[in-house]
This record gives sequence, C-alpha cells and structure tokens, in this order.
Amino acid sequence: MSGVQDELLRTLVKVAKALREQGIPFALTGGCAVYARGGPATEHDVDLLVREEDAKPAVSALVAAGMRAADAPEDWLLKVYDGDSLVDLLFRPNELPVTEETLARAEELAVGSVTLPVMPATDVMVSKLLVLDGHRCDFSELLPFARALREQIDWSRVIEATSHSPYAEAFLVLTERLDIRSTP
Repeated sequence: MSGVQDELLRTLVKVAKALREQGIPFALTGGCAVYARGGPATEHDVDLLVREEDAKPAVSALVAAGMRAADAPEDWLLKVYDGDSLVDLLFRPNELPVTEETLARAEELAVGSVTLPVMPATDVMVSKLLVLDGHRCDFSELLPFARALREQIDWSRVIEATSHSPYAEAFLVLTERLDIRSTP
C-alpha cells in the first residue's frame, strides 16, 4: 500500500468519526469503496455520499475536526481537505439526489481501522459509468475495478441504469468481450 493510500485511510477514519459524532448519515463510495470491497487501491480522494441537507453540517463537522473547507466549482458536491487528502461530499452525483434510501443500501464494512457504511459495488459501478463522456472516457481504472468485484456487481442492473449512455455501453461491451461479465 502506498503512502497516499495510507493517508487516505487515516483521513477516512477521521471523517467517519467526526460525522458519526454529529449524527450525520453518510456512505463511502468511489475508489475507496472499491478498495473496501476488495478492489484495487485508490490514490485520488475520499468520496462520501451525504444528503443535500446534511452537506453543509458535514463540512462544519469536518472543519471542527481540524480539516479545511475548499471551494467546489460544481453545484452537486462540497470539498474538504485533511492536509493534502481531498474529501468530496457528494449530495447529487450524476444529477441523482442522495436520499435516505440511497444511504440505506450501504453495508457496514471494515475499512482500515474503522467500520463504516460502504455503497454496494453495483451502485459504485453505475455512478462511475455515468460520469463517462467525450472528455472523460478512460476505462483504465474501471477495468481492474470490474474484474476484481465482478461477482459483487449486478450487471443487469448496471446495464439498465446506464442504458442511455453510449460510453457505458462501450465499457459494458468491453467487459463482455474480456469475459469479465457474461451476457445477462
């Protein structure tokens, strides 16, 4: 494990503690969720889902825990830094609001030295595929994720949830051709 991954895990422990102390519901998603479920390590950031009404209180809780808020140009997330480690608080990823039902799908898993709610691999895959577009169409991180967690992913649900995206369709064809998934 790299030093960056160690830093992200330390940040994740601090974040989970601060949010739990304030009673703010959240769930781990993104690359750290992939790692928590047995996939490859990430060195990007910590992505958490929170409801929109909890986003600003979450930032306040994290700032009170010693982190610093940062401006986010996007209107669907807030950003906080723990040293050099970025924490994204996503409340409307892919234009889909985070709800109690969204967070209820998370499963408590051990991640580093803490147990916390982690989104299912299917949800994470759908979210990552819906980000793909003409400017962001790199499958190099998605393929190891798909390969490592293929048994945890409900591919039929992924296909249905991403059916409007030609980029997701291209990725799904590739996963089929590489025998990462079978045709449903």
